[in-house]
Amino acid sequence: MSSFTDTFNTYNWDDTLQSIFSKTESDVLRALGNSKRDLEDFRALISPAAKPYLEDMAQLSRALTKKRFGNTIQMYSPMYLSNECQNICTYCGFSMTNKIPRRTLTDTEILKEVAYIKSKGYDHILLVTGEANKTVGVEYIKNALQLIRSHFSNITIEVQPLDQKDYEELIDNGLFAVLVYQETYHRDEYKKHHPKGKKSNFNYRLETPDRLGKAGIHKIGLGALFGLEDWRADSFFTALHLKYLQKTYWKTKYSISFPRLRPHSGGLDPKVEMTDPDLVQLICAFRLLDEDVELSMSTRESEVFRNNIVNLGVTSISAESKTNPGGYAVAPESLEQFEISDERSTEAVASMLKSKGLEVVWKDWANNWE
Repeated sequence: MSSFTDTFNTYNWDDTLQSIFSKTESDVLRALGNSKRDLEDFRALISPAAKPYLEDMAQLSRALTKKRFGNTIQMYSPMYLSNECQNICTYCGFSMTNKIPRRTLTDTEILKEVAYIKSKGYDHILLVTGEANKTVGVEYIKNALQLIRSHFSNITIEVQPLDQKDYEELIDNGLFAVLVYQETYHRDEYKKHHPKGKKSNFNYRLETPDRLGKAGIHKIGLGALFGLEDWRADSFFTALHLKYLQKTYWKTKYSISFPRLRPHSGGLDPKVEMTDPDLVQLICAFRLLDEDVELSMSTRESEVFRNNIVNLGVTSISAESKTNPGGYAVAPESLEQFEISDERSTEAVASMLKSKGLEVVWKDWANNWE
């Protein structure tokens, strides 16, 4: 049965990168002038040739976002259930080789965390675990869904990739969306950063959104971890993946996230730096490629950056995030997966959004557009 791997294998990383860097000013102007943009336009918009046109891109991105989503932005909260992990990942604080205290939340602890998050007004939650099948496998996740599904309109998970039948079972128990980041689409570099564990299987991870689409999930979130490889090539392959999925699983909704490498226990320095202007360029390019896709910004980014990006295409934003299991109410001292940058409270971020002329939406976007 066909999958994105078949499409992916028809592309070469180096050729793709070269094609992006070969884009000219005329390619950029043509892309900006098109009312409907394709992947060739996207290559132009993420190329160095587009840098002088960042303000034009920002204005178009702002207009398209307002047209589709109005003056609103959705807020969500991540809740880490466990830092147990059976993988070695060079960039993650939860990596199996890191000698850290491991913790997995009990039912009582999960409900304590939920009570805190609900007290802040959230109606959309993201559940996160390390990738440890024996400790936080399908049964653990299913139990967590059953525990909290009555408290939230939407539950999203970011956990280990699963088989199609597992996703079908979780959907039956209240699962709404799944985030699964390829980290990098560079096959050789991927292997360097994932030398051991189930995550080292590049193809299995690459085909996870296919399994989700076949399972009938409502929404899939994609992304790459910027800093592992050249951000332009990784972004192109993310866009290629998005367009394939939209065509193949057209009933499913999609979101894109933009994580940049952040400090963590046993840290890894970025191989390729992605500057703030680069990230603005990329966010605008995705909005110009697709006016319907949701674009998400986490607390990895700084307060100043997030203040400036919320009117340029982003549709959802987290706040007051804790990246350690039990970080809200149970065990605030436990080790974080990575350091967050914007440490403002939910109330402070909501106030900032209001000052920018935006109305906060607490449910997932899908609830507001059906």
